[in-house]
Amino acid sequence: MTSANDEAVAPPNQAGSQRSAAAVATNGADSSSQLSHDEELQAYRDMLLIRRFEEKAGQLYGMGYIGGFCHLYIGQEAVVVGMQMALRQGDQLITGYRDHGHMLACGMDPKGVMAELTGRQGGYSRGKGGSMHMFSVEKAFYGGHGIVAAQVPLGAGLAFANRYRKNGQVSLTYFGEGAANQGQVYETFNMASLWKLPVIFIIENNRYAMGTAVARAAAKSEELYARGAAFGIPGEQVDGMDVGTVNAAGERAIAHARAGNGPYILEMMTYRYRGHSMSDPAKYRTREEVQKVREEQDPIERLRTRLLAGGTSEDGLKAVDKEIRAIVNDAAEFSQTNPEPAESELWTDITRDLSA
Repeated sequence: MTSANDEAVAPPNQAGSQRSAAAVATNGADSSSQLSHDEELQAYRDMLLIRRFEEKAGQLYGMGYIGGFCHLYIGQEAVVVGMQMALRQGDQLITGYRDHGHMLACGMDPKGVMAELTGRQGGYSRGKGGSMHMFSVEKAFYGGHGIVAAQVPLGAGLAFANRYRKNGQVSLTYFGEGAANQGQVYETFNMASLWKLPVIFIIENNRYAMGTAVARAAAKSEELYARGAAFGIPGEQVDGMDVGTVNAAGERAIAHARAGNGPYILEMMTYRYRGHSMSDPAKYRTREEVQKVREEQDPIERLRTRLLAGGTSEDGLKAVDKEIRAIVNDAAEFSQTNPEPAESELWTDITRDLSA
């Protein structure tokens, strides 16, 4: 097992001898990124779309347009964007309930995602799934799952189908550090290793699960990437606040799985700025801690600094932000004016007509 950037990704301070949770990553211009300038600009745009979308979703939730659970991805954008850039056409992804960013990163329409959040017929699940239950076969996105860790065996199932069909595709299976303690994760590790399934298990370690610091809930919390060692699954710990570093690690893991060598674990050291869900006041950490991460490790600001150093103009980046805000505002407008589903939708998607 290897640990990339060990000093940069030390776990939070819960036992006194460990570093602060704010020390997610080093904040310098240097990066292991192999992305071109154009790829970095696209990554900036993709991360900014997720950030602005989630900010707008938070506003709509506060205004009463979105009900139920709503888990925002603000702060974690580099993880899914960096990984998505390493995929080929046809590769799949599946995740838990903090899923809006994953949908946008794989190219799903912001209007359809936002309309699903507000329960409208133009949503990806026609207004019946809500925040945690959206899918797109076209974009190879298989959810959006509300049960903690339930997506992990399903992600291995996608990989099993790929192996069976010999199509050379891989499955990205995302889950959080809280879900990493679930028993079905280890049953899945065993089967995935035994059958050498082309699956990358991505632990999005944002430090606090539903509200408990990882060091208080997980044994050997400083190395969750090693949880597959007993099954012969290699893994590494990655600075999840740097999109280039994420992409480089993703390329390695995907090449391993695609070559027929079986599963791989990537522990992405990241941080969520908001509470677990919109109803969580996040009193288990200080405002100063969150602000320190924002100021020193924000993934969008880190990439913005590199882009400016690489010759992109300030006006150019402002134009990107303006374009993204227009896209998000259009999505929000659509989500409020699109009709609610007809009552007849209560009876759809329950049974399948096999005679058709």
